[in-house]
Amino acid sequence: MPPTAQLNRNAIRVMALLYHGTAGQHYGLSIGRALEMGNGTLYPILDKLETWGLIGAQLEALEGEGRRPRWYYHLTAAGMRRYEEERHVLFPGGAEVRRA
Repeated sequence: MPPTAQLNRNAIRVMALLYHGTAGQHYGLSIGRALEMGNGTLYPILDKLETWGLIGAQLEALEGEGRRPRWYYHLTAAGMRRYEEERHVLFPGGAEVRRA
């Protein structure tokens, strides 16, 4: 990730969901719904986070399901470290629920 790259509040919200959520279960639509974020806001954030190496994406394998495969998103090790550095933006008083 470029050292000068700034994460905005929405990017940190996406990272928080991936940090605290069930591993491997978050795809674009589920993230958008959970955060009440439109596609025009969400997908540019996902693209930037992936380009910066903070999240990874894996395409699900589908056979005969009759729908397009989903991209599932997860935090990388670098993404976990960066979220831990930035979470004070969302939880200034340390009121965050800790990861189990």
